Parts: sequence; structure tokens; C-alpha cells
Amino acid sequence: MCGIVGYVGGEPAGPIVYSGLENLDYRGYDSAGIALVEQELTIAKRTGEVSELDVPDVPGATCGIGHTRWSTHGPPTDENAHPHTGQAGDVAVVHNGIVENYESIKAELADAGHEFSSDTDTEVIPHLLERELESGHDLLSGLERVVDAIEGSYAIAAVRAGSDRIVATRHESPLVVGHGDDASFLASDVTAFLDRTRDVTYLEDGDIASLEAGTVTVYRDGDVVDHDVETVEWDADAAEKGGYEHYMRKEIHEQPVALRQTLSGRIDIERGDADLDVSFPQGYLESLEEIQLVACGTSYYASLYAARLLEQFADVRTTVEIASEYTFDGGRDPWRTLVIAVTQSGETADTLGAIRRAGGAGARTLAVTNTLGSSVTRETEDSLFIRAGPEIGVAATKTFASQVTTLALLAVEIGRKRGTLAATDARAVLENLRELPGAVQQVLDEEARVLEGAERFVDADAFFFVGRQFGYPVALEGALKLKEIAYDHAEGFAAGELKHGPLALVTGETPVLSVLTEGARPGETLNNVTEAQTRAAPAIGVTDGTVETDSLDLALEVSEIGHMTPLVANIYFQLFAYHIADLQGRSIDKPRNLAKSVTVE
Repeated sequence: MCGIVGYVGGEPAGPIVYSGLENLDYRGYDSAGIALVEQELTIAKRTGEVSELDVPDVPGATCGIGHTRWSTHGPPTDENAHPHTGQAGDVAVVHNGIVENYESIKAELADAGHEFSSDTDTEVIPHLLERELESGHDLLSGLERVVDAIEGSYAIAAVRAGSDRIVATRHESPLVVGHGDDASFLASDVTAFLDRTRDVTYLEDGDIASLEAGTVTVYRDGDVVDHDVETVEWDADAAEKGGYEHYMRKEIHEQPVALRQTLSGRIDIERGDADLDVSFPQGYLESLEEIQLVACGTSYYASLYAARLLEQFADVRTTVEIASEYTFDGGRDPWRTLVIAVTQSGETADTLGAIRRAGGAGARTLAVTNTLGSSVTRETEDSLFIRAGPEIGVAATKTFASQVTTLALLAVEIGRKRGTLAATDARAVLENLRELPGAVQQVLDEEARVLEGAERFVDADAFFFVGRQFGYPVALEGALKLKEIAYDHAEGFAAGELKHGPLALVTGETPVLSVLTEGARPGETLNNVTEAQTRAAPAIGVTDGTVETDSLDLALEVSEIGHMTPLVANIYFQLFAYHIADLQGRSIDKPRNLAKSVTVE
């Protein structure tokens, strides 16, 4: 996980690298550090958040690297914070990922007299690099030899005393280069330097980049390779809080805009078609027998929602699997199986592993992601971008709705091409999708009522979220949000399962939040809520008016927009989780033990 920043140019590097770390602290906040380059290295690092790091005043240092950490090997301590150095202290390295064979390397280096000061796997890298430099290699060729010796996933940046140069490489962990006027930037995410340049190059696995002031050269297998320079379309302001106290609340309120971006140019209501610019071989969709969605966390719940749409519109068996549990076996026909990786960041390690297994078995693969140039786009045969804009808060919000919407469009497109979805039915679905941003805005306008509910139930012992059909994944996602940011016990259930065990946990201090809308069998769900109410449980329901809700403690209204109605209910659940956590004084954008991009398995 973690975040890497690098800068080399004509200005003092310290403030620029520190600013980049501030922009990336959502990727990890156990510890932070910085290395500044002159004839000697100046290093500052410590446990805690980026804001607690004191940046050395070294105005002559115009090259530097920085790191914000989410711990994997070794607890968050000053010693385990990056950057790490070798024996002589003239090489500094920052690293994301895992060196899987670090123990054997560390033992070999220790036998040769190397001393280590941390518990991390990373520390072997600067020691290996230092050994290569002592044998006559320069920083670039030395790093090439080091990565030949290590196993695992990684993004690495290294500097050397007396050299205004950064070398960096990646394997299954993101790195992006920024091109400025007489300056070069490096980061795990473009948000680190977006206030300085929007011209970027996404590094690919096996690339080794050499960054100097205004010059970036990328090598692979010793040869120079040319990658496209792309322009990031969203502004730096999009990565700032914009007057909101937290990124999460800002991103909840950005959902109408994000959804319009997701839909823009992709629907033709008159023809009843969706156009996603995804290519399939001639006859492929007609012969398709199965669609498999692989994902984790929020993306998994979005996939559960979308799977119903794909089965209904495309008339093809659709399964959803947690990516970390995924295998491709059991007699399936790979050619007639489409495997879709759903991942906000495009760097989720478990999802990447799953899609590699599918591709290795011969299945056709497709990525649904928010991140242009991410690893998953290079692992799959085609990519479909949700276009939600940057999401900084660790707890996913606007990307959930955009993922469901994008997959709904895909379901329409496949259904139309397979001939299983009539034009009149497709028009109705597309009309509902077009109304979705407005329906979400109506919910946001009712935030004050959600706050009132949060104030009433903030001290509850636990929270149950229930729903049926499309309401079920919304219930799961609602519970996840509350767990992530409020640290309260929250569970999502298929509403009918309440009486098969969970009802034993219900008390007067267990609010039940339910989806009571079109597409979620509201009458039956209300019966289940009533069963909980007879055990004294308070009840909150999201309704579109299809059932009588006078018995609820709090009824929250949404517009009826067909298959998308339960998705709108999720916005209420996001706001509820946010206000519960805010009232409790939680660290909403940086919940404990979590990071935005899960790049380790």
C-alpha cells in the first residue's frame, strides 16, 4: 500500500516532496519519511502521520524522495519508517509492496557483515544496492541487478548522495512519472504532484526509470522504451477538500457529478443502446455462456448488484467471487467465459491475481476500474473506466455507485448485442440511469434528516442492515461503511435470514436499517423489519412509497427509478455512517488499520 513521492528539479526538494506526501497520506499513515540529496543524504523519518514529520531545511537539495507507510513487515516505529539506507548511509530507498525472499537475502547479507536496524523487508534493498555500487555499477544498473535478486511485488525509488537523480522501478505496484518544466516527479498516484503538472507517464512492470531535472528516460531489459505522455483530465482542485471537513463527505456529495461523468456520451435512449467502446471478437457475445465478476470489498458488493442486471438483461449465467478466493477450474469453457475484474484503484493485489489466473486459463478478461494506466488495464484484454474522478477517502463512496452504473451500461450493451434485451426495455433502463444523478441529489438535500437519525442512534450497541434482491448488496455495503469509519459492530443480511439466527442478537439497542424500495421486495423486507421491531429494535427504512412506513422510527424517501432505486438508498447509508463516525470523533478519511489501495495479498 503506502505512498512514494520523488522530485528532482531546480527548486528545494523538501517542501515539494512533503507536499506530495500530504496528498498521498490516504495511502498509509503509520509513519512517514523523506531523504534529501546533496553531497550527503539528509534523512528524517518518524512514526505517525505525515503532519508530524519535521522536514529538514536543506535549500541546496533539489532532489529527494519520500514515503508514507502502511505497515506490513514490522510495526509502525521510527526504525521501520522509510527511507532505508545501507551500511555507508549514502544510498536511500523507499519501497511499496513485499520482498517475499527477504529473509534469505537478509541472512546472506548478515553473514557478509551487514547490520540491520529495522524489522522491514525493505531494508535488504539498499544493502543490495550498495553492494552493487561498490562493485562498480551505477545507480541504474545497480537497481536492475537488485530487482533480479528479489521476489514479490514492489515499487522502488532510490537516490544516492552526490547525484541529482532518482531511479525507480515497479512490479505489480503502481508508479507514475510527472513531466514538468525543468523538473521531474515520481509518485504512487498522480494526486501527489497534480498541482504542479498534469502530464504523466504510467510505468509498466519491468520498467526502470531514470529521473533528472526535466528529463525522464525509461528502460526495459537495458533498452530505452517510449511510453505515451498522457494528460490527466481532472484538475488539482478535484483532489482537495473543497471546503468540506473530510474527503469522504465531499466525495459523497460529488456523486451526482461523478455519475454524470460515468454516463456522459454512453447512452443513446432513442436507439435503446449503450456505447462503452469495449471490443469483443466477432460472435463472442452470442456464444457467451458465463460471466464471472471478481472483486474485493466495496467492488465485490457493486458486483453483486450488477450480477443481477447482467443475468436479467444479457440472459447469461453470472457469478461473483471474492478475488482472494478465486480459481478458474471445474470444467468451464474458457473461450465462452468472460471474467470481469472490478477494482477502483486498478491495483488491488487479490483482484490482479485472480484476473491473471483467469487469463492464464484462456478466459477473455475485462477490467472495470477508475484509474487510467493502472496495473489491471495491462493485465486484461480490454478496459472500461468508471470515470468517477479521484477518490481520496479510504472508504469508497462515489466509486460504488459509478461501478454499478458502469456495469449496468455493460449489461445493457451485452443484452442488446445478444438480442436478449428489447429496445423498449433498454430505453426504460437507460432513462432510469439518466435520472440517477438527480435522484442522488435529492437524497443529499435531505442530509439534515440523516444527521438527526445519527444523533439519535450514535450510542447504539450494533447496527443491522437488511435488504432483498438489489437491496441485499446495498445492505452489505452500508454495513461495511459503518464498520470502516465508525468502528461499530455492523452487519449486512439478506432480510429473510434475520429469523435464521441473527434475530437472537437483536435488542432495543440494535437499530435495523432497511431497503424498502422497488427492486428489493419491500413488502417482505418490511415484514422482517417488523419481526425485529417486536424485539424492541428501532427501525430506519429507505422507501420509494411502495409500502406503508408509518411504523418506522425514521423513514427516508427516494425517487423510484426502476432497477437503480436501491442504489440510491445507499447514499443514505453512506451519510448515516459518516455522521455516526463524525459524532464519535473518528478519523474518517484515514480509518485505523486500513489504506486506500490494497496492493498486497
